Amino acid sequence: MKKIFPFLFLMWSLATQAQPLRVAVAANAQFVMKALQADFKKKTGIETEVIVGSSGKLTAQIKNGAPYDVFLSADMEFPKTLYNEGFGINRPKVYALGSLIVCSTSGLDIKNWRSLSVTGKVNKIAIANPALAPYGKAARQVLRNYGLWDKINTKMVFGESISQVNTYIAAGAVSLGFTTEALICESPDAAKLKWLKVDHKAYDEIKQGMLILAHAKRGNYNKAIKFFNYLQSPAARQLFVKNGYRIP
Repeated sequence: MKKIFPFLFLMWSLATQAQPLRVAVAANAQFVMKALQADFKKKTGIETEVIVGSSGKLTAQIKNGAPYDVFLSADMEFPKTLYNEGFGINRPKVYALGSLIVCSTSGLDIKNWRSLSVTGKVNKIAIANPALAPYGKAARQVLRNYGLWDKINTKMVFGESISQVNTYIAAGAVSLGFTTEALICESPDAAKLKWLKVDHKAYDEIKQGMLILAHAKRGNYNKAIKFFNYLQSPAARQLFVKNGYRIP
């Protein structure tokens, strides 16, 4: 029996080392995440598995026991909630600052989107679900601050995540859409997109937060720490900037 336990421990240790680091990522950051994955693996040899969704949906999954090790949200509120409720190991930290744009594939003059949005030239406007997606929350705040929310409410189309909003925009299913500036850096069809940055003063700063989750203690804690630190490195920051984000 004494010989069995070291053997079992060795097998458990090897199995743990083989596990990829599971990272839950807000939909807005899924493309920059590909570049981060490749660079992180090159530097550390550590494999990462990415699960993409709206920040709210991923938070619900984590609360229901989803085996994720690290969470990259599109805001700080969801990570803070998870940490306060015991689902996180470390205090959440900002890894990037998001930028909101208004975007279209139609022939509209985007410079006049505010006045056009209340006319018949704009029939549908897409934003991500404000309850689930921080970029949707920011878009709603913009529209309310400009006194447009109640005027165009019947034109609103809500995507489950920013990815769905991007699909609506690219397909021409909506006249206008509010999305992340990262889309312009990531989309192969960026040349077809007309876009304009939304004044940062019209919405609260989009602070995107990261959190090491309690599940990481089951074998991926050291990997999670390395990834958490990597996201704050000059190399990672450069990739964020290259992909349409600002850094804190």
